[in-house]
Amino acid sequence: MSKRVVVGLSGGVDSAVTAHLLQQQGYEVVGIFMRNWHDESVTINNECPWIDDSNDAMLVAESLGIPFQVLDMSAEYKTRIVDYMFREYEAGRTPNPDVLCNREVKFDIFLDAAMNLKADFVATGHYCRKETIVNEKGETIYKLLAGVDGNKDQSYFLCQLSQAQLAKALFPIGGITKPEVREIANKIGLPNAEKKDSQGLCFIGKVKLPTFLQQQLQPKPGDIIEIIGHEEHFTRAAWNGSFDPQELTRVCSAHSFSPAMGKKAGRHTGAHYFTIGQRKGLGVGGHVHPLFIVETNTNENLVYVAEGGEHPALNRWGLFIPKADIHWIRPDVAIKPGEHRILDTRIRYRQPLTKTTLAMTEEGLYLLFAQAQRGIARGQFAAWYDGEELLGSGVIS
Repeated sequence: MSKRVVVGLSGGVDSAVTAHLLQQQGYEVVGIFMRNWHDESVTINNECPWIDDSNDAMLVAESLGIPFQVLDMSAEYKTRIVDYMFREYEAGRTPNPDVLCNREVKFDIFLDAAMNLKADFVATGHYCRKETIVNEKGETIYKLLAGVDGNKDQSYFLCQLSQAQLAKALFPIGGITKPEVREIANKIGLPNAEKKDSQGLCFIGKVKLPTFLQQQLQPKPGDIIEIIGHEEHFTRAAWNGSFDPQELTRVCSAHSFSPAMGKKAGRHTGAHYFTIGQRKGLGVGGHVHPLFIVETNTNENLVYVAEGGEHPALNRWGLFIPKADIHWIRPDVAIKPGEHRILDTRIRYRQPLTKTTLAMTEEGLYLLFAQAQRGIARGQFAAWYDGEELLGSGVIS
């Protein structure tokens, strides 16, 4: 008897080819479209493509000859993802809803729904891979690996998954490239073979983030402060190898800012709409080089900017993740207090990996970079890799 797999059909070509490949491998495939959002008081209904996406998913299911249904998860999505987003931005932090969507929705609520349909696995169109090993104790361990397509690797978005979630997950397209996915879709005549990849937020499609935030978080005009000089305040030497708590704090703490460091350069609509590293949407001209946001202070409603992408206020040599916010996909290789390890890390999707020393203390995990990193914001997820394998992640303090 073939095993049953529930595929999250998004209406896009990646999940469609995922379903086809599983059919070819002999699985009994069921397609489900996840409806995550239909709050007309917040989203712009005319631009929300979920109906088109649902229809495309249904056409894919018909083309493949598999059962199909729509699962409304909007109530849970609002509670777990959307409300979290608003709380984080309001507090001056930068959340990643896609990471949370995978942990809280696709591989939790959706996974539970699939298990209620007597499924053995769930599958998504993520460009990543899963590998199963058995350790010396005879325990089954699941490894999350980067996708072979370096331009599409989406392992970062799954950095919060657990062993239990990975045990039930399949990623059929992780071993092929996007052009190969398009080629397969055209070859078998899928109706969405040439459909463009989705853009915008993961649940409201074409609506851009600032537009979405402004419908929930009220405008709060305030000053933009341009940092003038004070480079020495932000320029730090790289980590010297000492695990002294003061040295770790010196390297990894966020920069501090005050209005006395610069001058008023303009006005903003609300500090909670912006994030560190952002350069668009400020509306401040008259500079040779672009202005970049180096800090947002939602308590004082101030946005600090500096001219040029190389300004030292944009760069940091390290960061800290509190103990409660550390997550290991592979608990069996977790670093213990007093230990350290050199791994590769990234703090955002598509960012090149950088060599990093991870030092564990009783209070949490310090990440010390071999090269200074730009645009680190509180609330982002830092993920760490050993070669192709994603080992864990945490929320930046």
